Amino acid sequence: MDLQLNGKTAIVTGGTAGIGLAIAQTLANEGAAVTLTGRNRAKLDAAIAEIGGNATGVVADVATAEGAAILAEAVPATDILINNLGIYESKSFGDISDADWTGMFETNVMSGVRLSRTYLPGMLARNWGRVIFISSESGLAIPEDMIHYGMTKTAQLSVARGMAQLTRGTKVTVNSILPGPTRAEGIETFLRSQASDPQAPMAEIEAEFFAKSRAASILQRMIEAQEIANLAAYLASPLSAATNGAAIRAEGGLVNTIA
Repeated sequence: MDLQLNGKTAIVTGGTAGIGLAIAQTLANEGAAVTLTGRNRAKLDAAIAEIGGNATGVVADVATAEGAAILAEAVPATDILINNLGIYESKSFGDISDADWTGMFETNVMSGVRLSRTYLPGMLARNWGRVIFISSESGLAIPEDMIHYGMTKTAQLSVARGMAQLTRGTKVTVNSILPGPTRAEGIETFLRSQASDPQAPMAEIEAEFFAKSRAASILQRMIEAQEIANLAAYLASPLSAATNGAAIRAEGGLVNTIA
C-alpha cells in the first residue's frame, strides 16, 4: 500500500532505538524525510546510518525546554510530529519521590507539549499535518507498580484529545497510540527486574511476566516495535484523514473494555 508520504517531513523524538527507530525507519521507507532526536551523538549517528538517506538527526534532550528550543531552531517546521520520547520504571508508590514524579512528567508529557506548541501552528497555517503521541495501555490500565508512569500516559491522552479540538475543519489530525508491552531497548532489564528468577532464559521470564503481571493480555507475548510502527505510519499518512482525536489501542487486548 502506498501511504502517500513522499515529500512529507517528519520528526520522531526518541528515535534512536525501539519503537521510535522502527517508526522513523518505516516513515523513511515510505518516502518521508525524517529527523530523529537523541541525546547521544554516537547513537544518533548509528540510527541515521541504519535508516539511510532519508534520515537526519539533531542532538537535543527534548525533555527539557532548552532541548526543545534547539530542535525548533534546527527544524522550524514539519508535516509530521511523532511524540515518542518516554521513560518508565517500576517503583512502589511510597518510594516515588517528588523528583521522580516531576522527571517522569517532564520527559513523557512536557516534551510532547512543547514540541506540539512549536509545530502545530504551522500545520494549521499550511492546512495539513499529523501529530501522534505514543502513549501506553498503562494510561488506561494503571499498573500498581508504575503509577507515576501511568499518570503521564493518561495525561498524554488528554493533551492529544484537547489538541485535536483545535484542528476542527482542517486537514490536521492529532491522535494517540497505546502500545502494550513492546520489545525495545531496556525491556530485558525491566523484565528481569520483575522475574522470580532473573537469570532464567528470556522466554521463561516473558511467559512469567504475562502470566503474573499482564494476565489480561489476549496476545500473551511481547509486541514487536514494527507492529506499532506500522500503525503509526498509517496514522501519519493522508490515508488516515478521518481519524482525529482518537486513542488507538495496539496493546494486545490488555485493556478489557470496548470503548
